[in-house]
Amino acid sequence: MIPIADPDIGPEERDAVQSVMASGQLADGEEVRRFEREFADFCGADYGVATTNGTTALHAALEALGIGEDDAVITTPFSFVASANSIRLTGATPVFADVEPLALTLDPQAVESVLRARDDVEAILAVHLYGTPAAMNGLRKLADEYDVYLVEDAAQAHGAEYRGERVGTIGDVGCFSFYPTKNMTTGEGGLITTDDPGIAERAARFCDHGRTEGYEHAVVGQNYRMTSLCAAIGREQLKRLPEFNVARRGNAAYLTDRLDGVVETPTEPPGVCSVFHQYTVRTDDRDRLRRHLDTRGVDTGVYYPIPIHEQPAYDDVPGESGDFPVAERAADRVLSLPVHPGLTTDDLDEIASAVESFDESTTRVADTGRMDI
Repeated sequence: MIPIADPDIGPEERDAVQSVMASGQLADGEEVRRFEREFADFCGADYGVATTNGTTALHAALEALGIGEDDAVITTPFSFVASANSIRLTGATPVFADVEPLALTLDPQAVESVLRARDDVEAILAVHLYGTPAAMNGLRKLADEYDVYLVEDAAQAHGAEYRGERVGTIGDVGCFSFYPTKNMTTGEGGLITTDDPGIAERAARFCDHGRTEGYEHAVVGQNYRMTSLCAAIGREQLKRLPEFNVARRGNAAYLTDRLDGVVETPTEPPGVCSVFHQYTVRTDDRDRLRRHLDTRGVDTGVYYPIPIHEQPAYDDVPGESGDFPVAERAADRVLSLPVHPGLTTDDLDEIASAVESFDESTTRVADTGRMDI
């Protein structure tokens, strides 16, 4: 089976972990501080705050912005549920806006409609889905016009660029995940990037029980601290991230060349450099294609089959089936193929051949739409 993901942990990562173990400083410490600085530098941000995972990065970032009860945050219904969960963890209400039909990221026009209708919105949380940056120019303009924060959920987009800027530096704050299937990993972990020293300070304090110094705690916080073991893996993975991303883009280009016209292939808007965390095609016969690929030994994933507003946990949140037609249609049609750096030329040929060999009666039905960047 050609796997949908294949984390690449090499001897350098193992040696780094052994070195930390030998030092005895296993929990939060100087190794974490080094990783924070190095990852922030990679993104082009002034500050980095490491956390235990991508969800806690989002939660801590929103807390640092002062988001809380009686506030609303606009976000996408087409993402992993953590994007919305992080908002609810602060006591705020997620308010969904539909996505663009091409890149499947937040539609600025839909966001503006929400901003016009509500006066309790304090932030926009944009998700760089599948490694492709959202329409940040339009969203940044709206955030400035309506005086709300812009938060980047960059959990799938390490190193992706929007108009020459790396994600995590375009909004007021960026949030990353280092889960094992991501473009780089720390085993499990997250990180916040920002150019604002106040946001960085408040996020770091929240992640450390609201501690100011010693046993003095200024606010109620959480224990969201990254371990030195995770940071050691992350520092070595970060060195390899550029080559990982080059490989993903090359694999994606090969698949698009072979599959364009067979299925609906991913769109990379002008001015955008995707890092293809997922290579996600669309087809009206998704389930049958998936079964066919399984018989050919090609692993696949469906991210995400149930939009967040249709999840049972969100029955009490504004938004019902039919309110977000683009997101709902995408949820019925998306299928992710392997694109990770571990794929060989033979693997790529087998993936493409398996899709091409699918029943020719399956026709390509393309969405049409706008990409406001």
